[in-house]
Amino acid sequence: MARKPANPKPARTKTAKSNADPALTHIGASGEARMVDVSDKPATERLAVAEGRVVMTRATLDLIVSGNARKGDVLGTARIAGIMAAKRTSELIPLCHPLALSKVTVEIEPDAKLPGCLVRASVKVTGPTGVEMEALTAVSVACLTIYDMIKAVERGVRIEAIHLVEKLGGKSGHYRA
Repeated sequence: MARKPANPKPARTKTAKSNADPALTHIGASGEARMVDVSDKPATERLAVAEGRVVMTRATLDLIVSGNARKGDVLGTARIAGIMAAKRTSELIPLCHPLALSKVTVEIEPDAKLPGCLVRASVKVTGPTGVEMEALTAVSVACLTIYDMIKAVERGVRIEAIHLVEKLGGKSGHYRA
């Protein structure tokens, strides 16, 4: 019986370009890290969606849902933290361009089956470069904020599966995980 690859490549939609040997754009000719020059790229509408999850015990999730966490509104605080993080991505990730984001949403859904919270961020901009890092940063910081607000109750909380779900716009086209 043939084994499936451990990490299958994500499917790309028909609009995405396929490169057999993609170049690392943040590496210069002599191997140095560099910021990509996007000055010749047209400003187009771009969207990125990322997700992650915070896994905890059912008792801790119940505490969050009931609104009885000692530090206050866990989900509301995490939502705001994620939005703020998306706006400051270029200050956190060294080679990211500062962008004038047009929209950031962070949705957090309690999920009794995990048990835990599903975190999803959507970021939009009209500009010469994409917003994947902003969406991933929003999810990461929202997840970390949930952890921070409940760590006194449960230190074994796990942050898992932060990944890009979808990207629209730009030269590389549409990507969906």
